[in-house]
Formats: sequence, C-alpha cells, structure tokens
Amino acid sequence: MPFKHNADRRHKFEKTEYKVMNWSEYNESLRRRGDITVWVEDSVAGAWFAPASNRCGKPVKYSDLSIETCLQIRVVFGLALRQTQGFVRSVFHLVELVLPVPDFSSLSRRADGLKLSNPKPRTNSEPVALVIDSIGVKIFGAGEWQETKHGTRIKRRTWRKLHLGLDLNAGEIVCSELTEDTVADPTAVSDLLDQIEDTVATFLGDGAYDGTPVRQKLADRFEGIEVIIPPPKPAILGPQAATAPTARDRDILALQKNGKMSWQKQTGYGRRSRGETLMGRFKQVIWTTLRSRKLNNQRTEAKLGVAVLNTMTALGRATFEKVSA
Repeated sequence: MPFKHNADRRHKFEKTEYKVMNWSEYNESLRRRGDITVWVEDSVAGAWFAPASNRCGKPVKYSDLSIETCLQIRVVFGLALRQTQGFVRSVFHLVELVLPVPDFSSLSRRADGLKLSNPKPRTNSEPVALVIDSIGVKIFGAGEWQETKHGTRIKRRTWRKLHLGLDLNAGEIVCSELTEDTVADPTAVSDLLDQIEDTVATFLGDGAYDGTPVRQKLADRFEGIEVIIPPPKPAILGPQAATAPTARDRDILALQKNGKMSWQKQTGYGRRSRGETLMGRFKQVIWTTLRSRKLNNQRTEAKLGVAVLNTMTALGRATFEKVSA
C-alpha cells in the first residue's frame, strides 16, 4: 500500500516478496564498482595535461579531465584530498605510468566551477518518465555532538538541498541541482528541465510541485506530457472546470469522488516511490554529508556523485520477480 495510508492496518496485509533473478551478473557488477579500471580509462593518459592557451599568466598544467578523474576517485572510495593524491599516484606507479598527480590544493581550487565532461548517452531510447524529488544534505562544520556534549551554542546549522531527476525507464539520473536550503522545490524545476535533451512523456512529483507554474513549465517544454501530481485537500477547481477542465481539475474531481487510493492506482502515482528509493540509495552509496566548504565546490561534488552513481547503475542492476503477493 503506498505511503502511510491506513498505516495502522498494514500488519494485516502480507508483505510482497521478490526474488533476484540475476544474482551472478549483479554480484559481478558490485565487484566492478571497486575496479580502478572502471574509473580511470585509458584515454585519460592522453588528455592528462591541459592544452596550451594564449592567456596571460601562469599556464594551467592539468586538464579538466584529469581533475575530474581524481575527484571522481575521491567520491568512489571516500578519500580525503591528500589521500586521493596518494592513491592516484600509487596506481600510476603500479601500472608504470609516468604522470604527475595534482596536489590536494590544486584539486580543491580547480573544483570551483569545474566543467565536467559530457555524460554518456542514455542506454534507453524510450521517452523519459521523469520523477523529481529533493533531499537535504549536511555540509562541513560543527555537528550536533558539540552542542550535546559540550553545551556549546553553535550557529544555525546550514543544509543544502539536492534535487534529483530519475528516468524510470532507464534507471538513470538525468538531471540534478544542488541549491541552498532556502530554495523551494518548484523553483529548481526550470534548471532541472534545462539539463534534459530527450522527450519527457511523464512527470511525477509529490504535492510540493503542485501549482500552475510547474504545470505550465512542463506543458511549454514537452508537448502532450502526462503530469501526475496530487493536489492538496483544500485544492480549488479552476474557473472553467465545468466547461473546459484542466488536468489538475480532473485530478481534484477524481480525488473527491473516488479517494486517494483509487486515484493513485488509476494514475500510477505509486511509481514515484522509486524516486524516494533513489534518494536513499544516493545517501547510502555516495554520501550523506558534503565535504567541500564552498557552494561551487559542493555543486561539483554533487555532480560527481551523480555521475558515479550512474556509472554504477550502468555496470548492472538487479532484476526482480515477484514470488508472493
């Protein structure tokens, strides 16, 4: 049963069980996540140094690709900047590759506004079924323990909001944006949609995205898009609901007539739970706290986390089959 509807009676329903059908392939994909050859491609050596430029001042030594490679390794293996430098240096030594490695200060400085390489094309040619949601992530600084243990009054804790867009058909993150915690979810929709080059056939979001601005942006960008957003209980019908009802008006009428459970089954709103699963997976596999201190560096760190998670997904996913109702 979706969400917390009738939560007090959930124990009366038998929990659905699933069986993984491709254990061998899935186990191998999990092993390959720790394979350094996945994260350091052969083409990196040829583009390790930055091309010559005609600008004044000290020339840039390392290319954006080399900085991105080092920072990506940092995300994958959970290393600090100094340990990242030592790790990459040892890998180059083992493969007898004579290349200098950016020091930790260069990695930190170049992460500010780093332009990442273009993501690999989507593996699925179907139109995007987009689910957007956001999570809060901590940033570097004094934690709760300082106030609890020492009674020290700390500044107001600062968070960042990570907005992610998942393609349900391909299982890939197709858009992401890191903002300050004061940015509302609907405000970030435009920047997220700008990152999608493919056609979006379906959009799913929770009640935070309800309203004319978001629906209008989606209608302007994608012709014939199906928008599945639950209107709140006090939602009011539009002025022309009797003669020319909008999609939101029809949702309001369906909720009033048949209830939330029927509307969710009819529209397939339960698929949005995969977006929440993605949020938990991102925090478990990548991180729950941003290590960088500056906002631009944090945005680069978030983009790298998204790229890493997409690469892991491309290595192989588990295939499930229902074995009990």
